[in-house]
Amino acid sequence: MKVGHLINGQVVESQDSYQDVFNPALGEATKQVCMASKQTVEQAISSAQDAFPAWRNTPPVKRARIMFRFKELLEQNAEKICHLIGEEHGKIVHDAAGELQRGIENVEYACGAPELLKGEFSKNVGPNIDSWSDFQPVGIVAGITPFNFPVMVPLWMFPIAIVCGNCFILKPSEKDPGASLYIAQLALEAGLPKGVLNVVNGGKEAVDALLEDSRVKAVSFVGSTPVAEAIYRKSTAMGKRCQALGGAKNHAIVMPDADIDNAVSQLLGAAFGSSGERCMALSVAVAVGDQTADALVEKIQEGMRDLAVGEFSNKENSFGPVITREHQQNVIKHITSAEEQGATLVVDGRNITVPGYEQGFFVGGTLIDNVTPEMDSYRAEIFGPVLQVMRVETMEEAMKLINEHEYGNGTCIFTRDGEAARYFADNIEVGMVGINIPLPVPVAYHSFGGWKRSLFGDLHAYGPDAVRFYTKRKTITQRWPSAGVREGASFSMPTMK
Repeated sequence: MKVGHLINGQVVESQDSYQDVFNPALGEATKQVCMASKQTVEQAISSAQDAFPAWRNTPPVKRARIMFRFKELLEQNAEKICHLIGEEHGKIVHDAAGELQRGIENVEYACGAPELLKGEFSKNVGPNIDSWSDFQPVGIVAGITPFNFPVMVPLWMFPIAIVCGNCFILKPSEKDPGASLYIAQLALEAGLPKGVLNVVNGGKEAVDALLEDSRVKAVSFVGSTPVAEAIYRKSTAMGKRCQALGGAKNHAIVMPDADIDNAVSQLLGAAFGSSGERCMALSVAVAVGDQTADALVEKIQEGMRDLAVGEFSNKENSFGPVITREHQQNVIKHITSAEEQGATLVVDGRNITVPGYEQGFFVGGTLIDNVTPEMDSYRAEIFGPVLQVMRVETMEEAMKLINEHEYGNGTCIFTRDGEAARYFADNIEVGMVGINIPLPVPVAYHSFGGWKRSLFGDLHAYGPDAVRFYTKRKTITQRWPSAGVREGASFSMPTMK
């Protein structure tokens, strides 16, 4: 089976090269994806350019109606979408359903386009002078999305961009492109005109073509920090608007007064769900006091006995494989380095075997205690089912660890102390904060984004910030002079003094 591109309303297989797409549970290639050349990307951009004038002038309410139909199609085809996610990413079906639902919520937000795009009006800002502003589309915009959320992250981007009047080119991850292509086809089935939404699969050549083409006015990206920074720098150097979301190292502070049993339950899901391949995964638990740490490690170890690792279609499984053999080996390398540098390996997931899937890219749940800031495994974003425990004496010491880390995506604190929680929320240098909530991912009508090297750009993803990112403000000031009244020239700056 080959996965092609979606250009001008048609799925096409160009004469470009192909790359294998693996089923990570089986450890074998089951599909091939067409890797777009520069010429193929330029065809998609031309298609979007041709569609833009008519789409720009389509009333927002008509754009919204298409999004309502798109939402219904996503819900009606949920089982197929989740199957595509599972067979290419490895995500367990219940987790895939959660990913899809989070994406649908962004489509629901986009359905509010007539309200979201209402301008601002002020009457009589001067004598018989009115002023107003409206929000006009940027033009042709591109989204470059990661492997870990092949449906949710595209749905962060193209629904809101499209209802704002833009035409969109999606470049999904070449590691699991099937679900991204399928939901784009559903958007066309919902009524999007040809060329408004295009999909090009590929690697660096396709990305460079999008960044270098002057017809593309804005770029949204989600991925690793080195790539996010490179894309941000190149896009802005080319005069484009850019938001580039990068990596994370998310910490959970566990206070001595915390409900340990509840904290452990929350940490298990947040650390090991989706094999830890989430930019909001909680990968570090910072225990305040050795007594807290000892109780935490003991209960996490006990809870990990119930973790079930396996293939995506079994709803009883907790999580599945990681995305590639290379990534599997990279996660194992980080576990080994932590052990070699003096950490305590409490639960070792390096040698897991899943019956019937012996060649799959599996890493078992891993728990590492006594991790210190200088260790390589602490500094890196492991992006695997690995939970590290650090021990500190005070909350202030725990916050200092978090504030000094280069990433500032998400964090949380487990405590019963409202004063401590409020102080933490006010003073922690992280973009998304949870209080007894381990995955503080904002709902669709807020916006998602971190601080420091977790985000390059001024505006966060989806929600209100997305409306601002995908539109340009235009302010109009007008006056209709009274008939027959001639006014003399004024050479002073106009004021209302």
